[in-house]
Amino acid sequence: MKHHLLGACIASSLMFNVGCSQSSEPQSAITAVKAEASTLSPLEQEARAKLVTLESMMDEARAKNIDVTREETLVWFSEQFIKFANWDEANPEAIEAAFGYERYYAPNKTELAATLPDFERTKVIDILDKGIDVLGQELRGEIKRRPVNKVDWQGTKAADNMFVSNGKPIFPYDYFSKTVGQPLTNTDIYNDHLGALYHGGENLYPVDHDRAINSFLVKEDGTFDQDLLKELTDIPDTNIGFLYYWIMGIPEWIEKQEPEVRKGRSLFTGFDIDNPLAREVWGKIIRKTGELTKGKKVTELGFVLANEPHWFAEKDFWTARFHEMTSISSYTLNKFRNWLNKKYAGDLAQLNANWNTHFASFDEVTIEIPIDPALKGQPIWYDWSRYNMDRSTDWFSFMQNELHSVNPDADTHIKIMPRMFMDNVRSGGIDTEALAELTTMVGHDAKSFGSKNIRPGKSSKWMEKYAYYWGYVAMFHDFMESVAPDKINFNSESHFLSSGQWRDLDTRTSYVRSVYWLATLLGMDANTGWFWARDPDGSPEDRLEGELDFFDPGLAGAYAGSNNMQPQVTNEVTQVMFDLNSFSEEIIDLREQPRPLRLFYSETTAINTDNYMTKGYDLYESLFFEGFPMGFVTKNIIEKQDNAQWDTVVVYNNPNVSDAEFAALQSYLDQGGTIILDAKSLKLNEYGQARKQTLKASKGKLIALDPNVDIAKIKQIALTEVADSMPDVMLKEDNSEAFKTTTWRTVKQPDGSYLVNILNVGHNTAKLDLSLTNGRPVAITNLMTSNSMDSQFELQSEGVLLLSVMPR
Repeated sequence: MKHHLLGACIASSLMFNVGCSQSSEPQSAITAVKAEASTLSPLEQEARAKLVTLESMMDEARAKNIDVTREETLVWFSEQFIKFANWDEANPEAIEAAFGYERYYAPNKTELAATLPDFERTKVIDILDKGIDVLGQELRGEIKRRPVNKVDWQGTKAADNMFVSNGKPIFPYDYFSKTVGQPLTNTDIYNDHLGALYHGGENLYPVDHDRAINSFLVKEDGTFDQDLLKELTDIPDTNIGFLYYWIMGIPEWIEKQEPEVRKGRSLFTGFDIDNPLAREVWGKIIRKTGELTKGKKVTELGFVLANEPHWFAEKDFWTARFHEMTSISSYTLNKFRNWLNKKYAGDLAQLNANWNTHFASFDEVTIEIPIDPALKGQPIWYDWSRYNMDRSTDWFSFMQNELHSVNPDADTHIKIMPRMFMDNVRSGGIDTEALAELTTMVGHDAKSFGSKNIRPGKSSKWMEKYAYYWGYVAMFHDFMESVAPDKINFNSESHFLSSGQWRDLDTRTSYVRSVYWLATLLGMDANTGWFWARDPDGSPEDRLEGELDFFDPGLAGAYAGSNNMQPQVTNEVTQVMFDLNSFSEEIIDLREQPRPLRLFYSETTAINTDNYMTKGYDLYESLFFEGFPMGFVTKNIIEKQDNAQWDTVVVYNNPNVSDAEFAALQSYLDQGGTIILDAKSLKLNEYGQARKQTLKASKGKLIALDPNVDIAKIKQIALTEVADSMPDVMLKEDNSEAFKTTTWRTVKQPDGSYLVNILNVGHNTAKLDLSLTNGRPVAITNLMTSNSMDSQFELQSEGVLLLSVMPR
């Protein structure tokens, strides 16, 4: 350690002509260190000099009882990325190959590989400069930060709707798929900086080892593979974590016994979920692993029942190249026949009329899968799409029931892709609402775009108005929190930093801070980011070395341009999580508020129409910047939740609804609710047949809109109806645009003050004027710095504020 610090000191003396004490080291050692320092690049010398400065300031801060947890992380990442930069510089061929696997970077791979080391060093210098500046402000008494509330990686517990550490809410963070081959006890990988959740999902694409629970655990003779079980049972019972049921592969012995077992497979589900032998094997696996891990800390964050499940059964869809749903098994077809018999209550004539067919019995029903998208909006499309959702829900119900038969307290969630809700396509077999209701936690892998989409032909229209794609985060979280408000929300593969569709080698730290803050404010309780792929020596992890040939080509190109090359990004993730955990009680307080205005969501219309989510998002976006939490209702929410938790429901662009959905809306009116209804909604049933009934106001209030009403008018009417539930704190915004980009949330505190969170997701700095609806003057304190503020202030693009507002 002395050798390292002396080397840093010599680096400092080279940069700033300051003295180094040599009394504690022999002259030969000093000479050796000087020689070592002279071989460092100028940027590394500068970075190490700044490390010395910061560490000296940290010593001063500790002497004054100032918390330096944030700076400890900054130092750690700086040292790591200095090491990484040196590895990248010494191994240009490996880095060039990494850039070459991502088609966006491939044309410039040689130049990128050559410039990456100094880019990383420069970014280390940038974050050190910022760290020195902020700690300097605190040492001078210009700001006062709240000490970090660290995650207790051994003792954190899952409560009903949040994780709790040392008596306070906590938001655990980590990285998905951490450095396969490294032991879980390696503190270079599992620590407060990168996160320290133990989990069994590291080995994504090879399917037979590394703690992911998979089909190969059971051998043909019915016994368990003890070596694979050992991967699971050898996980230390120290840190909290979660486990994966990795359902991608299927053993050859099953395929020999069941030749149809791969019919109806999908990208990440390698077998037919309706196959009885596959179910038998998986039932055995789930029960065994559930017994072995009962009460273990590695399951505190639950079991992930599937990785990004979907069963797109649409002809010529992008998943076809992965052989997804290119045919279906006899088991799936027979289950569909039984489903139709029940759906039509045995009325075969009605089925034939709907489908324009002449089947002699339900047992003779056939359907072409993949189904032609030209059939969308027709009864056959609805019936198959609805069945495809129901059968996947049945599969996950089976999995959860098997687990709970041996471990009734086990938590479960599913890594649902947001596109299954946010996109217009509904041929994928995922009912987002049903699965959020089913599992004990809400699971997903929500993403955002911090810059333009890197794929040709993909839209980045949101960039015309906003700094990042906040809506993909916000609308999805608001829906999931509306469906399951009392469940933990776990993003087990956060794609906020990069994905197959976007990445930026110079990602803004302001974006990182804003998107993680927004997601947590709107419901995210824990996240594991995509992805950490550096071994401690700086090299890419084992899977990303050598020739890369993965079933899913996305992984090969994932390293290039990721946070693994960006010290400013990786450091900022931990810094924002530190700050969120420092204010965890305030974040929960802001989050757990009534959602006075609800938008009606119908899976029936979503299945039958082309642009349901696009239109729904337009209305959601228009209402998002008004200072109150948004929400949704569905048939199930109306029937299962307290309707008094909201004031008004807007039914917009919902032409097709089932009779049960229509009845739920009428029951809401019967209880005294308020509905704003557009002229096109509720006219048809799921088969496109005209509905004779119309909603009646009953004990409630029914506002029927004119046919030509636009979103601006709907917004005006909706805000009028919820005027009594609008926040006491108001924010006027001038961002030099004709639209708003600043969103805020506020909640009154027991002492009469108001807690206020503000985020600007626009491109421009916003001039803001904060006031109370009663006109009283206010005293404002920035809780992040403990400094007072005027009621008129500016907030830069992607800026985040957490304020205390006290009426005078």
